[in-house]
Amino acid sequence: MKHTRRSRSARLAWLAIPVTAGLLLAGCSSSGGSSGKEPQTITFAYGATNDQDKAAYDGLASAFEAENKGVTVTPQNLPVQSYPTTIATRVQGGNAPDTFTAEGGTGQSNSILPWAKSGLVLPLDDAAISAKLPDSAKSLYTYNGKIYGVPTGTQLNGVIYNDELAQSIGVKIDATTSLDDIIAQCSKARAAGKTIYGLAGSTYQNNGILAVALATSTVYGPNKNWNADRAKNKVTFAGTKGWTTALESIKKMYDAGCFQDGATSAGFDALTNGASSGKILGFFAPSGAAQEIMQAAGGHVKLVALPVGAPQGTKTYLSLSSDQGVTASAKTKSPKLATDFLKYIISDKGQDAYSKAVGSIPVNVNANTTLLPQYAGIKDEIAKNDTRGYAPTEWPNAKIYTDLGNGVQGILTGQMTVKQVLQQMDTDWG
Repeated sequence: MKHTRRSRSARLAWLAIPVTAGLLLAGCSSSGGSSGKEPQTITFAYGATNDQDKAAYDGLASAFEAENKGVTVTPQNLPVQSYPTTIATRVQGGNAPDTFTAEGGTGQSNSILPWAKSGLVLPLDDAAISAKLPDSAKSLYTYNGKIYGVPTGTQLNGVIYNDELAQSIGVKIDATTSLDDIIAQCSKARAAGKTIYGLAGSTYQNNGILAVALATSTVYGPNKNWNADRAKNKVTFAGTKGWTTALESIKKMYDAGCFQDGATSAGFDALTNGASSGKILGFFAPSGAAQEIMQAAGGHVKLVALPVGAPQGTKTYLSLSSDQGVTASAKTKSPKLATDFLKYIISDKGQDAYSKAVGSIPVNVNANTTLLPQYAGIKDEIAKNDTRGYAPTEWPNAKIYTDLGNGVQGILTGQMTVKQVLQQMDTDWG
């Protein structure tokens, strides 16, 4: 599944640590702050990849303090590359920070649910948290009926796309465009010296986000409970037509020239270089990357977030993930204060401010939510709830996702068949 923690370039090809701008939260009214005999100071640990990420997390702490006079949230920025293992060691050793970022679901060294099962993180007995946690995210933060964490936001796992550049060469793709129609336009992009998509084919992360985005429509669209059925051995990867279709579709894209030359051996630099030079129209990434790139470009480029279109005759679903979250240590001496901090993070006010800062989508998004401009093209799909969660967050281990991503490269180079890749994923599942 996911690698441990994302470097800046890796974030452009997988999901996760929010891709941040600064976070400025002001003018907050009191929410009835924490008080009592327990210590009114807690720590909040995270692994920030850059100053913008750090400002976003620190901003959450500052905004909460502004709403709760007399309390202190002390941020701790831990080294990002070792963050998952560092946090896991501290949690298991009983000296975890009071609150800290972690992964919802299972399968990672810093996943919340295994810690919940072992009694290492704090159950959040608060009606407000329960009410705000969306149904789509409950499986990632709930164990035995109790909630153990909250998501920081939601991201679309699909395509970061330069629509203005695409239309300038006659390529037209939106959230309703089928994969067949996209493939049919790949030759037009090639004729203009560009490719529709950039692919870092040597990295399992980038291959994986493409494969799962396709499977969101071909597998999880028809059966949103596919993961649960796989856990009960009712279905298999190799025996599910939708998984075969998803991986075969990537090969069709490759054969049609939809990816840049040398895609199978390309790294993340191919995405950044291709996008900055105007050689590729889009690349596969969590949607928060759009805002970071636009800000870095000083407003000279406008990007949009789109899903990967489904094959003709199959409905396209948005792949949304809310797996980046915050949890609290069961050892904290301030359980009420820690709970209140997490309650603020998932509140409408916290979600709205944070999503604007990092370019994500509030977890409680609905038809009335005001989205950032880059999401204008998918607002109808969100309103219709044509969405599914990010499947790997419920897979039992990380090897499944790793072998999926590496398998995609094998398919494109002719070293593996689709059937072999899916059979390996079944073996990994156990």
